[in-house]
Amino acid sequence: MNPVDNLPSVARLLPESEWHKRALSHATRVDQWTAGRLERAARGSKHPVDDFLFEYYPTRPRQLRRWHPGLGIALANADYLANDPAYIEIELDGARARTVNVARFEHRRTGLAWVEGLVRRSSERTPRTNCFGLHEWAMVYGLGQDQVRHDSWPLRLEPSQIRTTVDDVGLRCTHYDAFRFFTAEAAAKNDTMPTRESQPELDQPGCLHATMDLYKWSMKYVSLVGSDLVADCFELAREGRALDMRAAPYDLRDLGYEPICVESASGRAEYVRRQRNLMDDAAPLRARLAAALSRVLGAIDALPTSLVETPG
Repeated sequence: MNPVDNLPSVARLLPESEWHKRALSHATRVDQWTAGRLERAARGSKHPVDDFLFEYYPTRPRQLRRWHPGLGIALANADYLANDPAYIEIELDGARARTVNVARFEHRRTGLAWVEGLVRRSSERTPRTNCFGLHEWAMVYGLGQDQVRHDSWPLRLEPSQIRTTVDDVGLRCTHYDAFRFFTAEAAAKNDTMPTRESQPELDQPGCLHATMDLYKWSMKYVSLVGSDLVADCFELAREGRALDMRAAPYDLRDLGYEPICVESASGRAEYVRRQRNLMDDAAPLRARLAAALSRVLGAIDALPTSLVETPG
Protein backbone atom coordinates (compact mmCIF):
# COMPACT_ATOMS: atom_id res chain seq x y z
CA MET A 1 0.00 0.00 0.00
CA ASN A 2 1.15 3.53 -0.71
CA PRO A 3 1.71 6.00 2.13
CA VAL A 4 -0.70 8.89 2.24
CA ASP A 5 1.74 11.44 3.67
CA ASN A 6 2.56 13.07 0.33
CA LEU A 7 -0.96 13.00 -1.14
CA PRO A 8 -2.27 16.54 -0.47
CA SER A 9 -5.67 15.67 -1.92
CA VAL A 10 -6.77 13.26 0.85
CA ALA A 11 -8.92 15.06 3.41
CA ARG A 12 -11.00 12.47 5.24
CA LEU A 13 -11.92 8.83 5.53
CA LEU A 14 -15.46 7.51 5.14
CA PRO A 15 -16.11 4.31 7.10
CA GLU A 16 -17.61 1.44 5.16
CA SER A 17 -21.06 1.79 6.73
CA GLU A 18 -21.32 5.46 5.73
CA TRP A 19 -20.18 5.17 2.13
CA HIS A 20 -22.36 2.11 1.61
CA LYS A 21 -25.42 4.21 2.49
CA ARG A 22 -24.38 7.02 0.17
CA ALA A 23 -23.59 4.62 -2.69
CA LEU A 24 -26.96 2.88 -2.28
CA SER A 25 -28.81 6.20 -2.20
CA HIS A 26 -27.07 7.25 -5.40
CA ALA A 27 -27.86 3.94 -7.14
CA THR A 28 -31.52 4.18 -6.15
CA ARG A 29 -31.69 7.73 -7.50
CA VAL A 30 -30.07 6.76 -10.79
CA ASP A 31 -32.22 3.65 -11.26
CA GLN A 32 -35.35 5.76 -11.71
CA TRP A 33 -33.69 7.43 -14.72
CA THR A 34 -32.11 4.34 -16.27
CA ALA A 35 -34.89 1.76 -15.93
CA GLY A 36 -36.69 2.98 -19.05
CA ARG A 37 -33.47 3.17 -21.01
CA LEU A 38 -32.57 -0.43 -20.16
CA GLU A 39 -36.08 -1.70 -20.93
CA ARG A 40 -36.13 0.07 -24.32
CA ALA A 41 -32.67 -1.19 -25.19
CA ALA A 42 -33.82 -4.76 -24.52
CA ARG A 43 -36.63 -4.45 -27.06
CA GLY A 44 -34.79 -2.21 -29.51
CA SER A 45 -36.92 0.91 -29.22
CA LYS A 46 -35.96 4.60 -28.89
CA HIS A 47 -37.14 7.62 -26.91
CA PRO A 48 -36.19 11.04 -28.33
CA VAL A 49 -36.06 12.68 -24.89
CA ASP A 50 -34.99 10.11 -22.30
CA ASP A 51 -32.43 8.31 -24.48
CA PHE A 52 -30.68 11.50 -25.57
CA LEU A 53 -28.38 11.84 -22.55
CA PHE A 54 -27.17 8.26 -22.99
CA GLU A 55 -26.54 8.59 -26.71
CA TYR A 56 -25.31 12.13 -27.25
CA TYR A 57 -23.20 11.94 -24.06
CA PRO A 58 -22.34 8.24 -24.35
CA THR A 59 -22.44 6.86 -20.81
CA ARG A 60 -23.83 3.45 -19.90
CA PRO A 61 -26.39 3.25 -17.09
CA ARG A 62 -24.04 1.10 -15.03
CA GLN A 63 -21.33 3.76 -15.28
CA LEU A 64 -23.74 6.42 -14.05
CA ARG A 65 -24.89 4.12 -11.25
CA ARG A 66 -21.43 3.57 -9.76
CA TRP A 67 -20.81 5.99 -6.89
CA HIS A 68 -17.58 7.99 -6.73
CA PRO A 69 -16.90 10.15 -3.65
CA GLY A 70 -14.74 12.72 -5.41
CA LEU A 71 -11.30 14.16 -4.73
CA GLY A 72 -10.26 14.32 -1.09
CA ILE A 73 -12.34 11.43 0.26
CA ALA A 74 -11.03 7.94 1.00
CA LEU A 75 -13.35 4.94 1.32
CA ALA A 76 -12.56 2.23 3.84
CA ASN A 77 -12.54 -1.30 2.37
CA ALA A 78 -13.81 -0.12 -1.02
CA ASP A 79 -12.91 -3.26 -2.93
CA TYR A 80 -15.38 -2.39 -5.72
CA LEU A 81 -12.84 0.23 -6.84
CA ALA A 82 -9.92 -2.21 -6.87
CA ASN A 83 -9.76 -2.42 -10.67
CA ASP A 84 -10.37 1.28 -11.33
CA PRO A 85 -7.06 2.84 -12.44
CA ALA A 86 -8.17 6.25 -11.15
CA TYR A 87 -7.85 4.99 -7.58
CA ILE A 88 -4.96 4.16 -5.30
CA GLU A 89 -4.93 1.95 -2.21
CA ILE A 90 -3.69 3.70 0.91
CA GLU A 91 -3.64 3.26 4.66
CA LEU A 92 -5.43 6.04 6.52
CA ASP A 93 -6.32 6.22 10.21
CA GLY A 94 -5.39 2.57 10.55
CA ALA A 95 -7.77 1.48 7.80
CA ARG A 96 -7.19 0.05 4.33
CA ALA A 97 -8.82 2.50 1.95
CA ARG A 98 -9.06 3.67 -1.63
CA THR A 99 -8.97 7.24 -2.85
CA VAL A 100 -8.72 8.89 -6.23
CA ASN A 101 -5.09 9.19 -7.28
CA VAL A 102 -4.77 12.73 -8.61
CA ALA A 103 -1.32 11.88 -9.98
CA ARG A 104 -3.05 9.74 -12.61
CA PHE A 105 -4.59 12.93 -14.02
CA GLU A 106 -1.47 15.07 -14.22
CA HIS A 107 -1.07 14.39 -17.94
CA ARG A 108 -4.70 15.54 -18.45
CA ARG A 109 -4.16 18.89 -16.76
CA THR A 110 -4.49 20.87 -20.01
CA GLY A 111 -7.93 19.39 -20.70
CA LEU A 112 -9.04 19.88 -17.11
CA ALA A 113 -7.97 23.52 -17.21
CA TRP A 114 -9.82 24.06 -20.51
CA VAL A 115 -13.07 22.70 -19.04
CA GLU A 116 -12.65 24.63 -15.78
CA GLY A 117 -12.14 27.83 -17.73
CA LEU A 118 -15.10 27.11 -20.00
CA VAL A 119 -17.46 26.49 -17.08
CA ARG A 120 -16.20 29.38 -14.96
CA ARG A 121 -16.19 31.94 -17.76
CA SER A 122 -19.62 30.92 -19.01
CA SER A 123 -21.01 31.56 -15.53
CA GLU A 124 -19.59 35.09 -15.61
CA ARG A 125 -20.97 35.94 -19.04
CA THR A 126 -24.19 37.90 -19.61
CA PRO A 127 -26.96 35.40 -20.40
CA ARG A 128 -28.72 35.45 -23.76
CA THR A 129 -32.32 34.26 -23.84
CA ASN A 130 -33.39 35.23 -27.34
CA CYS A 131 -32.72 32.00 -29.26
CA PHE A 132 -36.25 30.71 -28.50
CA GLY A 133 -35.16 27.11 -28.83
CA LEU A 134 -34.96 27.25 -32.61
CA HIS A 135 -31.88 25.02 -32.85
CA GLU A 136 -34.04 21.93 -33.48
CA TRP A 137 -35.89 23.91 -36.15
CA ALA A 138 -32.58 24.78 -37.79
CA MET A 139 -31.68 21.09 -37.83
CA VAL A 140 -34.71 20.30 -40.02
CA TYR A 141 -34.76 23.55 -42.01
CA GLY A 142 -35.36 22.72 -45.67
CA LEU A 143 -35.86 18.99 -44.99
CA GLY A 144 -38.83 16.70 -45.40
CA GLN A 145 -40.18 14.24 -42.82
CA ASP A 146 -38.12 11.36 -44.22
CA GLN A 147 -34.88 13.36 -43.90
CA VAL A 148 -35.01 14.52 -40.27
CA ARG A 149 -33.00 13.04 -37.39
CA HIS A 150 -36.01 11.86 -35.38
CA ASP A 151 -37.86 10.40 -38.35
CA SER A 152 -39.93 8.09 -36.14
CA TRP A 153 -41.78 11.10 -34.83
CA PRO A 154 -43.91 13.37 -37.00
CA LEU A 155 -43.26 17.04 -37.53
CA ARG A 156 -46.18 19.08 -36.20
CA LEU A 157 -45.73 21.74 -38.89
CA GLU A 158 -45.21 21.61 -42.61
CA PRO A 159 -41.66 22.25 -43.88
CA SER A 160 -42.86 25.56 -45.33
CA GLN A 161 -44.12 26.66 -41.89
CA ILE A 162 -40.80 25.72 -40.31
CA ARG A 163 -38.98 27.74 -42.94
CA THR A 164 -41.24 30.76 -42.40
CA THR A 165 -40.80 30.69 -38.62
CA VAL A 166 -37.01 30.48 -38.82
CA ASP A 167 -36.86 33.23 -41.43
CA ASP A 168 -39.17 35.52 -39.44
CA VAL A 169 -37.72 34.97 -35.96
CA GLY A 170 -34.06 34.49 -36.89
CA LEU A 171 -31.33 32.20 -35.56
CA ARG A 172 -29.11 33.28 -32.65
CA CYS A 173 -27.45 30.07 -31.50
CA THR A 174 -24.21 30.41 -29.49
CA HIS A 175 -23.45 26.72 -28.89
CA TYR A 176 -21.20 24.89 -31.30
CA ASP A 177 -22.55 21.41 -30.54
CA ALA A 178 -26.04 22.54 -31.49
CA PHE A 179 -24.94 24.70 -34.41
CA ARG A 180 -22.93 21.92 -36.06
CA PHE A 181 -26.14 19.96 -36.71
CA PHE A 182 -27.87 22.82 -38.52
CA THR A 183 -28.62 22.23 -42.17
CA ALA A 184 -26.21 24.17 -44.38
CA GLU A 185 -28.96 26.54 -45.41
CA ALA A 186 -29.91 27.27 -41.79
CA ALA A 187 -26.30 27.64 -40.62
CA ALA A 188 -25.79 30.49 -43.04
CA LYS A 189 -28.65 32.34 -41.32
CA ASN A 190 -27.22 32.16 -37.78
CA ASP A 191 -26.01 35.47 -36.35
CA THR A 192 -22.68 33.92 -35.26
CA MET A 193 -20.56 31.08 -36.62
CA PRO A 194 -19.65 29.04 -33.50
CA THR A 195 -16.58 26.81 -33.65
CA ARG A 196 -14.96 24.49 -31.13
CA GLU A 197 -12.15 27.02 -30.78
CA SER A 198 -14.55 29.86 -30.03
CA GLN A 199 -16.63 27.86 -27.54
CA PRO A 200 -14.95 29.37 -24.44
CA GLU A 201 -15.83 32.83 -25.79
CA LEU A 202 -19.44 32.00 -26.70
CA ASP A 203 -20.82 29.60 -24.10
CA GLN A 204 -23.16 31.48 -21.79
CA PRO A 205 -25.49 30.59 -18.91
CA GLY A 206 -28.75 31.17 -20.79
CA CYS A 207 -27.90 28.42 -23.29
CA LEU A 208 -29.86 25.23 -22.74
CA HIS A 209 -27.11 23.14 -24.32
CA ALA A 210 -24.41 24.68 -22.13
CA THR A 211 -26.52 23.71 -19.13
CA MET A 212 -26.89 20.13 -20.37
CA ASP A 213 -23.13 20.07 -20.91
CA LEU A 214 -22.62 20.41 -17.15
CA TYR A 215 -23.56 16.73 -17.05
CA LYS A 216 -21.08 15.93 -19.83
CA TRP A 217 -18.17 17.66 -18.13
CA SER A 218 -18.92 16.36 -14.64
CA MET A 219 -19.30 12.79 -15.93
CA LYS A 220 -16.04 13.09 -17.85
CA TYR A 221 -14.24 13.67 -14.55
CA VAL A 222 -16.63 11.79 -12.25
CA SER A 223 -13.92 10.23 -10.09
CA LEU A 224 -12.56 13.71 -9.38
CA VAL A 225 -15.76 15.73 -8.87
CA GLY A 226 -17.94 12.98 -7.39
CA SER A 227 -21.14 11.24 -8.39
CA ASP A 228 -23.40 13.45 -6.27
CA LEU A 229 -22.62 16.43 -8.50
CA VAL A 230 -22.94 14.28 -11.63
CA ALA A 231 -26.41 13.11 -10.58
CA ASP A 232 -27.53 16.67 -9.89
CA CYS A 233 -26.28 17.74 -13.32
CA PHE A 234 -27.91 14.74 -14.99
CA GLU A 235 -31.27 15.51 -13.38
CA LEU A 236 -31.17 19.09 -14.63
CA ALA A 237 -30.00 17.97 -18.07
CA ARG A 238 -33.12 15.78 -18.29
CA GLU A 239 -35.23 18.87 -17.68
CA GLY A 240 -33.24 20.71 -20.32
CA ARG A 241 -33.77 17.99 -22.91
CA ALA A 242 -37.50 17.91 -22.20
CA LEU A 243 -37.69 21.69 -22.74
CA ASP A 244 -35.55 21.30 -25.85
CA MET A 245 -37.95 18.86 -27.46
CA ARG A 246 -41.13 20.53 -26.30
CA ALA A 247 -40.00 23.60 -28.24
CA ALA A 248 -38.96 21.51 -31.25
CA PRO A 249 -41.12 21.20 -34.38
CA TYR A 250 -41.76 17.52 -33.62
CA ASP A 251 -45.09 16.28 -32.28
CA LEU A 252 -44.31 14.29 -29.11
CA ARG A 253 -47.73 14.48 -27.50
CA ASP A 254 -48.06 10.70 -27.62
CA LEU A 255 -45.11 10.62 -25.21
CA GLY A 256 -46.72 13.17 -22.90
CA TYR A 257 -44.83 16.28 -24.08
CA GLU A 258 -47.13 19.15 -24.88
CA PRO A 259 -45.48 21.46 -27.43
CA ILE A 260 -44.28 24.93 -26.60
CA CYS A 261 -45.29 26.66 -29.80
CA VAL A 262 -42.36 29.02 -30.30
CA GLU A 263 -43.73 29.96 -33.71
CA SER A 264 -46.08 32.26 -31.73
CA ALA A 265 -45.21 35.23 -29.51
CA SER A 266 -46.87 33.62 -26.49
CA GLY A 267 -44.94 30.39 -27.09
CA ARG A 268 -41.67 32.26 -27.27
CA ALA A 269 -42.47 34.05 -24.01
CA GLU A 270 -43.19 30.71 -22.32
CA TYR A 271 -39.94 29.28 -23.64
CA VAL A 272 -37.92 32.23 -22.29
CA ARG A 273 -39.56 31.88 -18.87
CA ARG A 274 -38.68 28.20 -18.68
CA GLN A 275 -35.21 28.87 -20.09
CA ARG A 276 -34.52 31.39 -17.33
CA ASN A 277 -35.74 28.98 -14.67
CA LEU A 278 -33.36 26.36 -16.04
CA MET A 279 -30.55 28.92 -16.02
CA ASP A 280 -31.24 29.79 -12.37
CA ASP A 281 -31.23 26.12 -11.38
CA ALA A 282 -27.96 25.58 -13.26
CA ALA A 283 -26.11 28.45 -11.58
CA PRO A 284 -25.19 26.60 -8.35
CA LEU A 285 -24.24 23.47 -10.31
CA ARG A 286 -22.01 25.51 -12.58
CA ALA A 287 -20.36 27.05 -9.52
CA ARG A 288 -19.90 23.65 -7.84
CA LEU A 289 -18.35 22.15 -10.97
CA ALA A 290 -15.97 25.07 -11.50
CA ALA A 291 -14.92 24.92 -7.83
CA ALA A 292 -14.40 21.15 -7.96
CA LEU A 293 -12.25 21.39 -11.08
CA SER A 294 -10.28 24.26 -9.55
CA ARG A 295 -9.52 22.07 -6.53
CA VAL A 296 -8.33 19.31 -8.85
CA LEU A 297 -5.98 21.68 -10.64
CA GLY A 298 -4.64 22.88 -7.30
CA ALA A 299 -4.06 19.29 -6.17
CA ILE A 300 -2.23 18.46 -9.39
CA ASP A 301 -0.03 21.51 -9.05
CA ALA A 302 0.77 20.56 -5.44
CA LEU A 303 1.98 17.08 -6.35
CA PRO A 304 5.58 16.26 -5.46
CA THR A 305 7.55 15.47 -8.59
CA SER A 306 8.10 11.93 -7.34
CA LEU A 307 4.35 11.22 -7.47
CA VAL A 308 3.66 12.47 -10.98
CA GLU A 309 2.80 9.49 -13.18
CA THR A 310 3.24 9.03 -16.86
CA PRO A 311 0.14 8.21 -18.92
CA GLY A 312 -0.85 4.59 -18.77
